[in-house]
Amino acid sequence: MTDKKILPAFLLCFFLGIFGIHRFYVGKIGTGIAQILTLGGLGFWTLYDFIMIIVGKFTDAEGNVLTEWT
Repeated sequence: MTDKKILPAFLLCFFLGIFGIHRFYVGKIGTGIAQILTLGGLGFWTLYDFIMIIVGKFTDAEGNVLTEWT
């Protein structure tokens, strides 16, 4: 069970996705840095994460699915 919420991850991905800030929020520091360096995989990685958040499959650093919006 994770204490991270979907809504903050969603908003961070939407507004700051190319910088990977949503990944820092869920504790995925390494991939967050990779997204900064590649500008979100030129947008493709960010789009993938955005879709995963919307469909409810986005996980935190421990592999727990984010299940609560607020």
